[in-house]
Amino acid sequence: MAPQTAPARQNLPLDSDSFVGRERDLSDLLRLLDADRVVTLCGVNGIGKTRLALRVAAHATGSFPDGVWLVELAQARGRDEAVARIAAAVGVAEEAGRDLEYTLRDALARRRLLLVLDGCGPVLDLLPDICHRLLADCPSVSLLITAEEPVRLEGEAIWRVPPLSPPPREKERDPTSSEAVRLFVDRARAASPGFCADSDDLRVVADICGAVDSIPYCVELVASWVRRIPLPEIAAEIRARVGELYSRHTGAADRARLMTEVIRWSYERIGLRERILLRRLAVFADWDLELAERVCPDGPLPEAEILDLLSALAGRSLITLNGEAQGRVRYRFPAVVRRFMAHRLAEAGEEEAFRLRHREQMVLIAEDLGRSAVLGRAVPWAQRFASWTRVVTEYDNIREALHWSAERGDAEAGLRLCIGLSPFWVTGSRFIEGGVWSDRFLELPGAAEGLRGRAMVRRAELARAEGDRRYASEIGEAGLQRCRAAGDTESLIMGQNLLAMVDVREHADDRAHERLTEVLELSRKTGDLWNEAVALGTQGMLATRCGDFDRADVHYSTSMMILRGMDHRWGVGAMLIGQGIAAEARGDLAGADRCYRESLDIQRDFGSAAELARCLAGVGRIAHALGATTQAFDYLSESLSLSHSAGLRRAVASALASIAKVAAGEGMVEGACRLGGAAAAIREETGPATATRSWPLKGTGCDGEPAALSQWWDEGFAMGVDDAAALALHITETGRVPRPRPSRTTRTASPEQTLTRREHEIARLVGEGRSNRAIAEQLFITPATVARHVANINRKTGFSSRKQIAAWLNDHKASR
Repeated sequence: MAPQTAPARQNLPLDSDSFVGRERDLSDLLRLLDADRVVTLCGVNGIGKTRLALRVAAHATGSFPDGVWLVELAQARGRDEAVARIAAAVGVAEEAGRDLEYTLRDALARRRLLLVLDGCGPVLDLLPDICHRLLADCPSVSLLITAEEPVRLEGEAIWRVPPLSPPPREKERDPTSSEAVRLFVDRARAASPGFCADSDDLRVVADICGAVDSIPYCVELVASWVRRIPLPEIAAEIRARVGELYSRHTGAADRARLMTEVIRWSYERIGLRERILLRRLAVFADWDLELAERVCPDGPLPEAEILDLLSALAGRSLITLNGEAQGRVRYRFPAVVRRFMAHRLAEAGEEEAFRLRHREQMVLIAEDLGRSAVLGRAVPWAQRFASWTRVVTEYDNIREALHWSAERGDAEAGLRLCIGLSPFWVTGSRFIEGGVWSDRFLELPGAAEGLRGRAMVRRAELARAEGDRRYASEIGEAGLQRCRAAGDTESLIMGQNLLAMVDVREHADDRAHERLTEVLELSRKTGDLWNEAVALGTQGMLATRCGDFDRADVHYSTSMMILRGMDHRWGVGAMLIGQGIAAEARGDLAGADRCYRESLDIQRDFGSAAELARCLAGVGRIAHALGATTQAFDYLSESLSLSHSAGLRRAVASALASIAKVAAGEGMVEGACRLGGAAAAIREETGPATATRSWPLKGTGCDGEPAALSQWWDEGFAMGVDDAAALALHITETGRVPRPRPSRTTRTASPEQTLTRREHEIARLVGEGRSNRAIAEQLFITPATVARHVANINRKTGFSSRKQIAAWLNDHKASR
């Protein structure tokens, strides 16, 4: 079966430790979430908002058939980035030539899902408008928000997250009736497995929990010290620290200041090297051991001690484990701790130095991707892919480096980041974000002209991916001038390659040919295998459009021979799509099927939603041409579902059009016309309309009243994307239901009555025992065309073998 890309229904992290208490809060919040579309958990950082929200979301998954999605906004800077993080969480991609926010709202318009917007403080002033528009356009979307203050949305249900239940005031009552005491004991046992609290110890624990106002993070932080400090000493020190923070009149504490004091107490308790490392780690959004070892060591902090110090800090709950990526454990700060450590870093006069170190590591990671993506020699694919994955893992850190460089006006560092990130932005469908960053740094003074030229060439690549061919040509030509002047042959070759692709789209074939001739000459002279392969692929595209399929096949095959030799799987996947399109155009169905399927395997592992959808649609079209209707519906419906969930309207239109053709061939004329009209409407909205009113019925043998056909088409044209997708999926489900084969009485109809003239001719040759190749040679058509006709004959007659066709023909010969 084709479907393999059914989206996951949640992205919630696994709990790293046990969840203690909050049973009543949990049940009340679940009821509140059923009644209100927006629920905001408010309170100081450390009060447990995130843990509670994640637990509520995990229990609510059954109420949201389209999923529960965590969106981490603690590192977000600005509206566009906040929207991009929401889109990434739900799998919505950037759409060429369109604001991502509109794409996001359209994609979620019919989905019933829960967005968990966590850590909204940095974008709290922007969130009301983003959420208001989202809720207005997406009536089945609900929001569970965590922030220090309410978002102030209409209809927002505000839940002030309280501390854990406090210790009982009566000494005779069991202290473990308190959630705070139970949490302390649980975390103390994690820190010291031999910890065992008797009744006296529990009273001390209750005293400590009361002193920190039963704030969960404060309880965890203090409990982590039981292995090093006796409980009575902890209690005395904490009381001395926080006593003055409680009001003499109300008895209430200033919880934000209390949190800071408990963190300060723990910070002052750790060793000098731990303190140095801790404050320097504040430059990271999150990190692994390798990054910490490259950025943080200096002076009294040797690199060899970083691992042990990280383990000790995690044991103190000052840093937390954040999963694993590429076989490396990731760490992060609780938000309140990172804020505290950032102040300590500034006080130590180290902020600029270590932010520079952090940025340099991000530049190296980005440039490693930039090199490996187009490195024109044999490199194991795993090594190339690891560079791409590393950028994905470090993207929060890279964004921080981009922001810091922009704030400082560091054009050179910013452009180096943009140049290196260009392959990630293009292949990851982040071309709009990449274009914004590139433009921002290109506007700054201070960078060398050669570096600007390289950045302009990469900016042209982003513009081409975005569909802005005019700007791609404009900035690409300006970049080429600077690259020629600087003697940057590598960027010159790359620029000419991508501008040749633009020329092909603009039907400037002569100019494209001139560029490609120069690219091939320079790339072969310099040994640039990647750009040679890309240029050959573009020549294949040109040849396909001119109808010279033999030459196109030679170009694509040569390109893939180079790419396979380099072990460049992504490049092979891209060329296979082009070769598949050429084979399909020439009627080589077997060749096209092989290309699309091989590329499909590659795209499932790596490719963007757009490329994966193209491969699925290609396999589906070929299956239909070969008469495998059920398989065609399988692949086309998967392509449609993927495109629709990602917000890719042009890919949706393509899938709708292909499903319409299959449906028309199966006699579902009304549905086919509606889907054809819907596809035409989407294409008209997203670009020049290419569909005509009659195309779904061409070659299907289906008849209908012209007025009815026109009415159905118009009804489809008026459909929204969601309704059209739902109709198409219904048609594919209906089409998959096995239909009864025609009864044997069908054989009473003559071949001349049942088949078209060409099908009858082919059936006669099949009856003579000819192979597909022999039939193709006699009739001057391709073997794939013969196979398609044989499949149509079987479908019309209900047969499943060539012997049945031969017997049917012989029966009618004998009866004459």
